[in-house]
Order: sequence, then C-alpha cells, then structure tokens
Amino acid sequence: MTAAGEKRKQKVAVTGANGQLGRELALLDTEGQFEIIGLSRTELDITDLEQCRSVLARLRPDAVIHCAAYTAVDKAEAEPDEAFRINAAGTRNIAVAAREVGAKLCAVSTDYVFDGTGKVPYKEHDQTNPRTVYGKSKLAGEQAVSSLHDRYFIVRTSWVFGAYGNNFVKTMLKLASEREQLKVVADQWGSPTYTRDLAIFLLELVSTDYFGIYHASNSGVCSWFEFAKAIMEESGSGTRIEPCTTEEFPRPAPRPHYSVMDHVAIRSNGFTPLPHWREALRHYLSNPRVEG
Repeated sequence: MTAAGEKRKQKVAVTGANGQLGRELALLDTEGQFEIIGLSRTELDITDLEQCRSVLARLRPDAVIHCAAYTAVDKAEAEPDEAFRINAAGTRNIAVAAREVGAKLCAVSTDYVFDGTGKVPYKEHDQTNPRTVYGKSKLAGEQAVSSLHDRYFIVRTSWVFGAYGNNFVKTMLKLASEREQLKVVADQWGSPTYTRDLAIFLLELVSTDYFGIYHASNSGVCSWFEFAKAIMEESGSGTRIEPCTTEEFPRPAPRPHYSVMDHVAIRSNGFTPLPHWREALRHYLSNPRVEG
C-alpha cells in the first residue's frame, strides 16, 4: 500500500541483467521512481517459455525491458540456430509472457536490421534489410514483438559503451596502454550510445503509452576512427590513431558502412534527445565504476 497522494513505484523487470545495458539499468539510481528487478540468465532463461511465464506471473511487473540477447556478431555467422533461438524465439517467449501478465514490453534492438548502405540517417519506418545473421535474428525478434504484443516499444540502438561489460571504449583504452599507435577503420559511420543515457531514456519511455519503434543513440555522428581519436584526447592518452579501411580488417560478418539513425520518434513524441556522444564519453571517462 502507498500512502495517500504518494506515487506508486513502477515495477520494471529487466532481462539480461548481467549484460552491458541490463546491468546499467539494474544498478541505476532512479531516485525511488522505479523498482528495478534485474533478471540474469540464471534467474530467467528466455529460451524457456514456461519459465518466462512463471517468472513474470510471479513478479507481475508494470513493464519489461528486454535486454537479453545473443550479441556475438561474428560468431553468429557460424551459429545461426543459436542466434535465432535467443534473439527470435527468446524474444517471442518474453512477448507472450509479458502480454499475459499485462506488462508493457520494451525490446532493445539494433542498427544491424538495416544494410548500412544508406547515405542519410535511417528513420524508424525505413525498409529493413539485415545483411548478417545477427541482424536477421534481431529483426525476427522485432517481428515477434509487434505481432504478439499490443503495448510495445522497439528501441534500436548502436555502438553501445558503458561501465559494464566489454566495449570499444574499454578496448581502445586497454590497447592505448600497450601501444604507441593504433589503426582504426575510418569508413564506417554511426553514433555511439552511452548505456547510462540509454537506460535513463528507456525508463522514461516505459512510463508512457507512446508505443512504437524508436531509434535511440547519442546525438552526433562519427567514424570509428574519429571515436577512437576522441577517446585518446578525452583520456589524455598519447597513443596515435591512424585511419584504415574496412577491407584492411576483414570480419566474418559484414559491418555496415553507414548506420546513423534519425531520432524521429523521440522528437515527435516530445522526449529529450540523448546528449551528444562526446559529452557522453566525457561523462563516462570522468565517472569510472569498478565492476564487481
């Protein structure tokens, strides 16, 4: 029971709570506005439909933010069944279970649902055309959400970095401590996304009924080369960053050359755009957190 006039905390269940974004959400200080229940793989196996049903029926959350995913982009090319089992069937299970308990569903997706051959920022309802197993499996998850749930948000994001888990910023800082010069691709363009900024937006989003597809990344555009240079400058590293082409670093899964996303839904629904990626990078570097 809440006291008269006191706002009830929103109960939000987070899948994949040990992942980069899930952990950010689970540990975020929401100043008493939300009760966040982080569900790691040991607490919720999203590939088990009956477990999804029983866990959400017990918790009865107001909303589910679905962060659990198979994210090994290159490995997915050799393990398509596993990628689809988690990203497609697992997301279907969460959609079914969330709808049965009356919870809103926010499913986190990716810029990889596009082919990356564009020249202008992708809008939410532009034609999807994934070129990788990972992208195809995430798109299948999106389709499960939109066909099985009636109160959903699909949030596509890109180039994620933050305090928890492995990411490009941490990799660059580690390599910079070991080398005087690094080569980074300069012909892939996108927008970095800071998990803290994204987590704050997702909680704001699930507090509303503005359902639909959203593109959410930090503002601004850069190449991986420019991002790496900014990491060195902001961290005070003397390591030199040299540009190179995608062809010089072949990978099993093709990388999109252009995956900049337009934030039409954020603007049109009156949400505050995420800060510029450089500002986000500065915040991250000045607020180190020890991973436990």
